Amino acid sequence: MHKETNRNLKENFAAIGWTLKKFFGFYPVLAPLAMFCILFSSIVSAIPSLFIQNVLSVIEKWFTTGDWAAARAEILPYIYLLVGLYVLSICSQTLETQLMAVMTQGFLDKMRKEMFNDMQDLPIRYFDRRKTGDIMSFYTNDIDTMRQLVSQSLPSLIRSIAIVVAVLAIMLYFSVWMTLVLLLGVAAMFYVTKTIGGGSAKYFVKAQKATAAMEGFAQEMMNGQKVIKVFCHEEQALADFDKVNDELRDVAFRANAYASTLGPIIGNIGNILYVTLALVGGVFILANIKNLSLSGMAFDITVLVPFLGMSRQFTGNVNQLSQQINSIVMAGAGAQRVLTLVNEEPEADNGYVTLVNVTEDADGTLHETEEHTGHWAWRHPHTDGSGITYTPLRGDVRMVDVDFSYKPEKQVLHDVSVFAEPGQKVAFVGATGAGKTTITNLINRFYDIADGKIRYDGININKIKKSDLRRSLGIVLQETNLFTGTVMENIRYGRLEATDEECIEAARLAGADDFITRLPQGYETELQNNGATLSQGQRQLIAIARAAVADPPVMILDEATSSIDTRTEAIVQRGMDKLMEGRTVFVIAHRLSTVMNSDVIMVLDHGRIIERGSHEKLIAEKGTYYQLYTGAFELE
Repeated sequence: MHKETNRNLKENFAAIGWTLKKFFGFYPVLAPLAMFCILFSSIVSAIPSLFIQNVLSVIEKWFTTGDWAAARAEILPYIYLLVGLYVLSICSQTLETQLMAVMTQGFLDKMRKEMFNDMQDLPIRYFDRRKTGDIMSFYTNDIDTMRQLVSQSLPSLIRSIAIVVAVLAIMLYFSVWMTLVLLLGVAAMFYVTKTIGGGSAKYFVKAQKATAAMEGFAQEMMNGQKVIKVFCHEEQALADFDKVNDELRDVAFRANAYASTLGPIIGNIGNILYVTLALVGGVFILANIKNLSLSGMAFDITVLVPFLGMSRQFTGNVNQLSQQINSIVMAGAGAQRVLTLVNEEPEADNGYVTLVNVTEDADGTLHETEEHTGHWAWRHPHTDGSGITYTPLRGDVRMVDVDFSYKPEKQVLHDVSVFAEPGQKVAFVGATGAGKTTITNLINRFYDIADGKIRYDGININKIKKSDLRRSLGIVLQETNLFTGTVMENIRYGRLEATDEECIEAARLAGADDFITRLPQGYETELQNNGATLSQGQRQLIAIARAAVADPPVMILDEATSSIDTRTEAIVQRGMDKLMEGRTVFVIAHRLSTVMNSDVIMVLDHGRIIERGSHEKLIAEKGTYYQLYTGAFELE
């Protein structure tokens, strides 16, 4: 347990250090200026203690001599000096608050952008093993703890440390003996802070993780409300939520129990210390003990009174420091999660072959150009120094003896070979989990193969830069994702530079133009919540139009018509037939009617291709495909 606590503290402080390094890195001038303002105003708040002894001496002299004029002449310079310092302190505090407001929001803005950019570079595997709510917690709870660190905890910490150091120096100036007594009590404070603060660190880290888990569960339940209600699963969902929520309550209670205990204990140690100092000081005066101080002044009531005031200020700020431990530990827990995200290994991409626009001479020579010509080629710089070659983008895809597994202990594909020549339509059929979608995921390199080769136009796809590889592929997934925005913007997502006319033509090709024009604002109709106001079939049609506007040489249709009724499917099929002309197409479908006209049909079973050939050939063989087609077997 002790080792775990130390490890949590070490990781927390490392994350806090990383956060502060980022903060000062973003604002190398403004941040130090704000810190200077904090230090200045803090030190000024400790200065009055220096003058109290002098003022008390002047008042004592006034009562003894009755010379008010002389006393006033001595007191007024102190008053003028203090007023001047406090005016400067107010100005510095005002500047500091404005600077911190600007820097805090700027820091959060930059951190969110950095997190989002880093997240774009993460592999698909990362998102496969995490809930959406857990990921969203990075941008809500975790980033908010970092806000508290830089905008509240850091300024308070610097302010309290500055006051403690300044007051300690002044107390040493007044009396070394009394300061030593004070430091004994402060040592007890730090011991308590270390013990309780260390205990709270462990639970604050667990609380951050439990919060993310609870948000992930809640988000999952919200997305599945229809399923929950259809199966009358409300009570079980509530029970499951209670379990996750109770876990959060327990760790949060323990974290805050530690944190809430710290303040009162430190405060009462401060009270005891104040009484102890008063008694010790009284004994010193009565016993006429010689004062040991940096100033050389005698120990009397004019020293004891300001010293007791300073001890209050000192212990109060030590207490403030201990209270900041809670928020710092919490900030460290959030920063630790963000640091884990930022340190995640990005998607590896060692590709150097890129996709470029080209023009073609009469003799077939290709020339690279910046203009969009509708003709593409692979720009292949050879590592042996033989120069650069340009290979026309044709859509020739070949998989040879491919093995793959999502987890090392469970292989998904076994010795799979697929050959798709330019313009061919290749279909995959088989039961759920047979490996159909996995094959297409390997073609676009969402995952990398364990063994074998995949070549695209004769080039190993590991040599092709992933962004260029995916730009050459048009994909319509089984699960449609539409973004908040207009219908036109969602179609243009396939190719951002596409004109309105090209987007409309793509919608017509997909068979989506008819229903889009009947929407309230047509192509300018706003879609929200993944297009919830549209039917599943309409959403799929927009997704097909989005793929069509990209105009890629290779299309992957993963159950593209699975959510469309038979009548709509006929409309979509006509559009897709036009879309597929001259392109290499990979089709995954449960409805065998959609794959009958494929050039090659491959039947998969448990990650192996057990049959391949045209519809007529497979029917003649009367194997698995024949039994599926005639209804003797079911796909599921």
